[in-house]
Formats: sequence, C-alpha cells, structure tokens
Amino acid sequence: FKEGRLRVERQLQRTRDMQYIVEDTKTPSGVRFVPMTKEVMDCFRHILENREKPKAEPVVSDAKGRLYHGFLFLNKNGRPMVALHWEKYMQHIREKYNKIYKVQMPDVTPHVCRHTFCSNMANSGMNPKTLQYIMGHSDIGVTLNTYTHIGYEDASREMKKVSNA
Repeated sequence: FKEGRLRVERQLQRTRDMQYIVEDTKTPSGVRFVPMTKEVMDCFRHILENREKPKAEPVVSDAKGRLYHGFLFLNKNGRPMVALHWEKYMQHIREKYNKIYKVQMPDVTPHVCRHTFCSNMANSGMNPKTLQYIMGHSDIGVTLNTYTHIGYEDASREMKKVSNA
C-alpha cells in the first residue's frame, strides 16, 4: 500500500487432490509491479478490514519450502481462493441472472475479465509496451493480437480523432 503497487511474482494453484501450491509465473515477464489506482487500494483495504478473520492464517509453501501467507481472498473455509473458485462464483451469478432476465448474460470467467481489461486499456490509448508490461506478456503480439479485441466502433472513434486533428 505504501508504494501503491502490487508485486506479481508467483501464482497460487490448487491440485486435483485439493492441495495448494505456489508456482513461478509462466514466463520471467510475468514477474512485475502493477500500479494500483486509489480506487483499487481503497477496495483492497475495505476487503481486508471487513472480511471474517480466519481461525488460522492460511500458509502455503512452494517447491523450495518458502512459505506464503496474507492472502487477500479466502473461501468460506478460510482457505485462499484460486481461479477455479472465481470461475464457479461467476458461473453461479450468471445462472441466477439468466433465470430472471430475458437477455442472457454470456459466460464470463476471470480470464475473460483479463481480456476486457487489456482491450479497455488499449482503447483508452495506453502505450502498447506499457500494457504488455502490466499484462506480464513476454511478446507484444500476445498483448495486441490475443488479448486486445477491437471492433468497428473502435475504428470509427479513432477515425474521428484523426479527422478532427
């Protein structure tokens, strides 16, 4: 919080036999600092201040025996949440929504949110190399060709900018 940034250096996984493991990022480019906005810091503070205190702080070790603790999100059993927890949570929300409303919500996963973030940052004019760094991609092509989704409205908006210059 002091420096307003997140250090991304590991990833938390859960194995098929329900064991938690800490692994390195997929590539060295995955290790990075990500700046936090004031809103993100406020949100994280709110989560930490208002979550139920676990009976015991969860601790997970990596292959070298290093211990990790202080996880931001815990499940109902006081264990750290991993991507699968979020996928199921989002699936449950979508199913509830789709039972009520005629216009159906598409399948949204945490990874879809990552694509949305990347597209929104690109559409906002973020420098592509900065976006590549924030996303933790070793290849700019992955950032621009896989994670950034552009359509007609984006092209139209850019053409208007150029014609007004």
